[in-house]
Amino acid sequence: MRTSSSSTRAASLASKAEAAYLGLAIGDALGATVEFMTPREIRAQFKLHRDLTGGGWLKLKAGQVTDDTTMTLALGEAILARGGRVEALACAQAFDAWMRAKPIDIGNTVRRNLIAFRKSGVPEAPPSEHDAGNGAAMRVLPVALATFGQSEAAVRMAVLAQAHVTHHNADSDAACLLLTRLVQDALAGASLRELYRQHIRPFVAAYPQFAYRPRRRENPSGWVVETLQAVLQALLDTGSFEECLIDVVNRGGDADTTGAIAGMLAGALYGLEAIPRRWLKALDPTIRAACRRQAHALLPA
Repeated sequence: MRTSSSSTRAASLASKAEAAYLGLAIGDALGATVEFMTPREIRAQFKLHRDLTGGGWLKLKAGQVTDDTTMTLALGEAILARGGRVEALACAQAFDAWMRAKPIDIGNTVRRNLIAFRKSGVPEAPPSEHDAGNGAAMRVLPVALATFGQSEAAVRMAVLAQAHVTHHNADSDAACLLLTRLVQDALAGASLRELYRQHIRPFVAAYPQFAYRPRRRENPSGWVVETLQAVLQALLDTGSFEECLIDVVNRGGDADTTGAIAGMLAGALYGLEAIPRRWLKALDPTIRAACRRQAHALLPA
């Protein structure tokens, strides 16, 4: 039987998990409008891009999301179908089914390695120095929730099981593991200062290629190093969910993915109350409902 304090902690955890999921989808939808634009182009067209208006190169409806969110949801369903376990084959099969359903967008590395899986049946892509894109990092959230409270070894195994289906690369691995730790500690109540001290600072010391100072990372590409540089700068240089997302998407480049990852982290850090109502209202209602359901279902009982 849960005590009052344990019930309060569980409710807070579930609320932050929901905020992380909704943050991911909102950041994706917000950033998709300005994906592949430069900061100068964004300023010329919007002055400051701050609303879920749709459009962009994909010609989206307002509040519509891209592969960042839909692939994350596909992974979440695969984990739930296996009773909360993260299994490489189930992940690969879910991603393959997702691709067969013709998503609105799909990364080249994801496409290539899923086609290879169809032919071989092997759910792990071969190691490649060229597969350092952000396609595995953008979808770590379901694993972070499903493995919450588990040992570091178990979390690592689960994170890499899903990542290696499409991205078997050391930089991608490092980014996925960091993001998972940040989400889990933020869900547990860590402050931004604690996240920096316990994870971000030692991570950059161990992987100096990810150093995000002193130059502002603008127009980040799909390379996971540039993605993380932009996300970490936006997270550390702002003080709210809204400021963080507006900062990162107005850098342009691969803005749907930087927006999704920043939204996931900022949601876990700042919680549901920090998400602007106008963004929640504008988000595709089907996606909004799916995010809320998975957020609660994936957390261990």
